[in-house]
Amino acid sequence: MKQMHITETVLRDAQQSLIATRMPFEDFAPVLDDMDKAGYHSIECWGGATFDSCLRYLNEDPWERLRNIKSHMKNTKLQMLLRGQNLLGYHHYSDDTVRRFVRKSIENGMDIIRIFDALNDLRNIETAVDECLKAGGHAQGCICYTLSPIHNLDMFVALGREIEKMGCNSLCIKDMAGIMSPQECFDLVTALRENISLPIYVHTHATTGLGYMTYLKAAEAGAAGIDCATSCFSGGTSQPATESLVYALTQMGFDCGVKTAALKKVNDFFLPVEQKFADSGVFDPYVLSTKADALVYQIPGGMLSNLVAQLKAQNAIDKLDAVLEETPRVRADLGYPPLVTPLSQMVGVQATVNVLFGRYKTVGKEIKNYIRGEYGKAPGTIDPALAKQVLGDEQPMTGRFADTMEPEFEKAKAYLGDRAESEEDVLSYIAFPQQAEQYFEQRAAKKPLVVQFSIKEA
Repeated sequence: MKQMHITETVLRDAQQSLIATRMPFEDFAPVLDDMDKAGYHSIECWGGATFDSCLRYLNEDPWERLRNIKSHMKNTKLQMLLRGQNLLGYHHYSDDTVRRFVRKSIENGMDIIRIFDALNDLRNIETAVDECLKAGGHAQGCICYTLSPIHNLDMFVALGREIEKMGCNSLCIKDMAGIMSPQECFDLVTALRENISLPIYVHTHATTGLGYMTYLKAAEAGAAGIDCATSCFSGGTSQPATESLVYALTQMGFDCGVKTAALKKVNDFFLPVEQKFADSGVFDPYVLSTKADALVYQIPGGMLSNLVAQLKAQNAIDKLDAVLEETPRVRADLGYPPLVTPLSQMVGVQATVNVLFGRYKTVGKEIKNYIRGEYGKAPGTIDPALAKQVLGDEQPMTGRFADTMEPEFEKAKAYLGDRAESEEDVLSYIAFPQQAEQYFEQRAAKKPLVVQFSIKEA
């Protein structure tokens, strides 16, 4: 019987896509033992926005969260998403920070690290991949899937060959906007399998309504695994439902390795959790609707929600259609970067500014850094007039930006002093300085006062 690995995303991408990563550890701790017995290939539970959210909103130590999850997982691999040289943040970090972060992630319980670069500039994942392999982890290299006049099957296959040459254990096709059609998926998985020997995993979202069909064609083409979400946290900007895919794939002759009774138990647990977030207004039904316009604008669901929030804040929601039309134009001007964090946010903000204040009357700092080459090599050609406006006579950098960065770890460690109780604390500070310092203060305030005294003999 053919095998199909199932990665469950409810603890990371599903809740990130639907409730902005607001689920505290206590909300899912009671179900972890049942999840461990369900038979998933892996559980995606860390990385992405979880690290930021733990410090910023949940008053949790993200490293402690990882250790706590690991303590329940005797049979199931843990998986995380890492933004290459950006780690879990929004800009590049020095190589010493990247290596320490990757090693500590594995030491604290991580098994599979899915590593991507927003521009598919594989120079920006080399350090993380190398350290993951050295630390004994499973390194999964990514192709960020996107559509444009310059992105095609040959380009993606060439990236696949580079990922294999780099030593990755597996490859993931990462379709963050849910725009990969069933036929495109079948063709890409087939082409990759003809050219590389790595197991191929497929990640998509249900945003456009294509996700279920895309996964079935991935299975037919010989993909090793797919990402799914327990049904009450599935659909819309999240992943297709675990139970539905397992049901369909089993009938097609695939062994998904999971126990259907256990899947029901997991979903039954999360139903009241979902209701809690719905009652509080965090779970907005808007994110569950199918957004076929994403096939035209190629805007991921999370990015669309962000654009709506930005325009509401500016009392300019009536400009949404204009911003949606401007977004692909900005993307073309920037050489067709894939719309994935952080590029999706950067392109969306610039499109909004262009509509509200005039095209490129103001150019954001991050866009300027992108044009300078600080995020890596643009997939295509940046509009010469825009490049001239930003750079003047300066030439964009052609090397890897991280090669210009000084080591960060020891300086941060010295700055924090006693406030850092571990290397993990220092890494939290480097990733998110303001949020980490705030967390350290709150943590210190909770500790009981230790009074030292001695009894003198009379």
